[in-house]
Amino acid sequence: MTHFNLSRSIRCRVVFLRRFLHRFWNHVLMCSIGKPVQYRMLPPSPTNPSPSPSPVETEIGVPPVSVAPLSDNVDNDSDLVSLKITLLGDTQIGKTSFLEKYVGDSKQQKPVGSETKGLTSMDKTLFVKGVRISYSIWEVEDDSRSVERMPIACQDSVAILFMFDLSSRRTLNSVITWYQKARKWNQRAIPILIGTKFDEFIQLPIDLQWTIASQARAYAKGMNATLFFSSATYNINVNKIFKFITAKLFDLPWTVERNLTIGEPIIDF
Repeated sequence: MTHFNLSRSIRCRVVFLRRFLHRFWNHVLMCSIGKPVQYRMLPPSPTNPSPSPSPVETEIGVPPVSVAPLSDNVDNDSDLVSLKITLLGDTQIGKTSFLEKYVGDSKQQKPVGSETKGLTSMDKTLFVKGVRISYSIWEVEDDSRSVERMPIACQDSVAILFMFDLSSRRTLNSVITWYQKARKWNQRAIPILIGTKFDEFIQLPIDLQWTIASQARAYAKGMNATLFFSSATYNINVNKIFKFITAKLFDLPWTVERNLTIGEPIIDF
């Protein structure tokens, strides 16, 4: 009985210490990032107002906007809205796979000229309530010259996706550096924190999953960002992230459910 009480006392102290350190780390994180930057919502195109979505479109699990691929033979650009999105994060975390999964068969990969070497752009054009939206999605290569590319990559972006590998805490720790560099050049873009390779993450021990998820949620809070866990391999939350961006930009209803269950693809906001 004495041994049982001693073990229970030790476990209680460990749990208390873990919670204390977690709160302390959140405080340090908030101080290091600084005050979250508020971004300005972009209204719908004044020349092409979008009608209000029907109640069916606002149900959970149904996209807030009706999207369909654009036909290649459309020539009229009078209703085209061009928007830029930037992907940032360490190398080998799945940025390219994530982007290719979203762009799919309509992808138009455009490695840009010598002055922007290390940047890749892919385009995806959609119909949203009768208006064509062309997303130009820029991926930044992570190397010694990535800092030089940040102004070109981030300026004029309406959303910046800060990405990390859920199975690598090192890449999660790098998110803060990427965030600070990006905010020097763009303080209005919608910030989104994305954990990739969820299919590998769920193979980790449950206590490690809890630790990584808690740290990611703390980072997202400090960045004033929405957090998504995703998997390009199984197409988990990939399309949902871009539907979320579209809803934000055009002030459309978004009723996605918050999910904080360990072992499931987390969505936190």
